[in-house]
Amino acid sequence: MVYKMNKIRALTVFRRVVELGSFKGAAEDLNLSKAAVSKNINELEEELQSPLINRTTRKLHITESGRLYYQQVCHVLDCLKNADQSIIESLNTLKGTLKISVPMSLGIIEINPIIFDFMAEHPDLHVEVVMNDKYVDLIEQEIDISIRGGGVLNDSSLRSRKLTDMKRVLCASPDYLAQASKLNSPDDLVDHNCLIYSFSLSARRWLFKYNDQVKEVELTQGSFIANNGLVLKQAACLGHGIVLLPDLFVNNEIEQGQLVEVLPQWSADKHSLYLVYPFHKEKSHKIRAFIDFFTNHYLK
Repeated sequence: MVYKMNKIRALTVFRRVVELGSFKGAAEDLNLSKAAVSKNINELEEELQSPLINRTTRKLHITESGRLYYQQVCHVLDCLKNADQSIIESLNTLKGTLKISVPMSLGIIEINPIIFDFMAEHPDLHVEVVMNDKYVDLIEQEIDISIRGGGVLNDSSLRSRKLTDMKRVLCASPDYLAQASKLNSPDDLVDHNCLIYSFSLSARRWLFKYNDQVKEVELTQGSFIANNGLVLKQAACLGHGIVLLPDLFVNNEIEQGQLVEVLPQWSADKHSLYLVYPFHKEKSHKIRAFIDFFTNHYLK
């Protein structure tokens, strides 16, 4: 049986086993032995008289009862955490740590300064920023909230809040355009060296609209592919090809003449910016304050 004094620990162990997908991972995460993790799960299953996790030598399988129990456990543990935090924050002072996932390039150009403003309003709050252009598993990495581009969420354990649409601009350096073939239509891009952002869901498929016309261009192999927008901008500025980036990445370079907008009458499809967070954190005071701060920033 699981005694009351050990119940919270057992629930915490169960939660991390589900989220990390292994007993070993949960043990390392919680600084426990693998035997202690196994003991906690066994005690929970004995108390509930129901299997929560089926174990094989290769992988774990969460039972239907286990999945239902996991959602309830997350709610209970987070309610306890929020109850503690509500007392700490009773004087409208946010404390503790807020772990935020931010895209690398967008963080440097746009997001980090807004985070710094948020920190200035909450000096007792510790902020950890994880910068990565790659998709981050919020549950596994214990991220409180993420700022990312994207659309519909496929993970039911996550919630999202749209911040803004980002206009994207097709551009190249004057030197590149001077020696390249003419561009009269998006169809002509197949004859040009297009610089590719590898993490895009449509890396080689660019969509453009002009009045009622829609053109989707399938790009051929370019000479340069990168997983970072700022690196692509550098390559474009040095004359290596045509790049498609959010306008806030290239506005300064266009104003200074380092880059020239190409086919300005054709609008590339916009990318939206979202706040994404685990559903069980949506009542956290820190998360709500962060969401409100960012939402108000983009409403200005």
